[in-house]
Amino acid sequence: MSLSFSLLATDGAARLGRLDTAHGAIDTPAFMPVGTAATVKAMTPEAVAETGAQIILGNTYHLMLRPTAERVAKLGGLHKFMHWPGPILTDSGGFQVMSLSQLNKVNEQGVSFQSHIDGARYELTPERSIEIQHLLDATITMQLDECVKLPADDKRVAEAMRLSLRWAERCKTAFRQRDGYGLFGIVQGGTDAAFREESAKGLIATGFDGYAVGGLAVGETQAEMFATLDVTTPHLPQDRPRYLMGVGKPSDLVGAVQRGIDMFDCVMPTRSGRNGQAFTRRGTLNIRNARHAEDPRPIDEHCRCPACRHYSRAYMHHLVRSDEILGAMLMTAHNLTYYQDLMAGMRAAIAKGGLEAFAADFHAGQALGDIEPLSGNSQP
Repeated sequence: MSLSFSLLATDGAARLGRLDTAHGAIDTPAFMPVGTAATVKAMTPEAVAETGAQIILGNTYHLMLRPTAERVAKLGGLHKFMHWPGPILTDSGGFQVMSLSQLNKVNEQGVSFQSHIDGARYELTPERSIEIQHLLDATITMQLDECVKLPADDKRVAEAMRLSLRWAERCKTAFRQRDGYGLFGIVQGGTDAAFREESAKGLIATGFDGYAVGGLAVGETQAEMFATLDVTTPHLPQDRPRYLMGVGKPSDLVGAVQRGIDMFDCVMPTRSGRNGQAFTRRGTLNIRNARHAEDPRPIDEHCRCPACRHYSRAYMHHLVRSDEILGAMLMTAHNLTYYQDLMAGMRAAIAKGGLEAFAADFHAGQALGDIEPLSGNSQP
């Protein structure tokens, strides 16, 4: 295969690894900031790198609509276009077709849909999805799949899972093998253990550089998601990276790493930051709340991000309540730094065989909440 994945240590089901690509190495478990339309919202590429991120995510659906994959290719590819030299994973567009577009029509050939931007009609087949991602110069390309909103009946889930398997074979055929580039298959099947096993075995028979767990974070509970991972990851190869798509909250990441997941992406830290919510070692806080208006402390006095190094909660409260752009920038930088530090902490814990203790400390800290008085100086 074209990507090189090294499994460096294990701790229970959790894995410490390194994924070497044409655009640099990725230490796993890893969180990928979402740069859907060739930008991580409210962040420069340099600021994203400063958080510790080694890989970001772009999206086929959005980039095919604007500025178009052909234009990006003409301008030197996505890495040059957005000034991000590191690895980029591109989602195939299947989830966005389900969630954003209108008048979707799915058949064996692919999916036709109306753009959520201007209503123009498009066709997206497995072959076209792979072509778009090739034009973008994606380091990691994702197969096109059909993602079903949950809950759904077994017949509908099975149909989508088996269609995704057939599309996976077509994606593999269309993919152009290059050194340091890779193609991931996507395990589907809702929350049904037998469907997940069937999907995983079918993808392995086709053969991919990595395996994603898709079709979660679409309406199921965290307990259902974890139960699905419990019956899915044992069927995935030990020598390939595992990617849980579109997840999630910090507690989701910790629980999924404990179940053998290596890679994550989610809009939550960036979207929450733009809306005034900060993630901390003591849970979340809403910087808009009036109690922060005269608070001289940083969001988290143990955080290394620019917001926490240089600014008070009072100032952040003012920026966010005033809808100042700087507020969105600093809050986003804080949240992405928190996520990257959480991943680094889990990597260090796995290396020492201490992930269970790390997870226990994490949950204890989250349960405390941001409740200390102004004079408090306790570990957040």
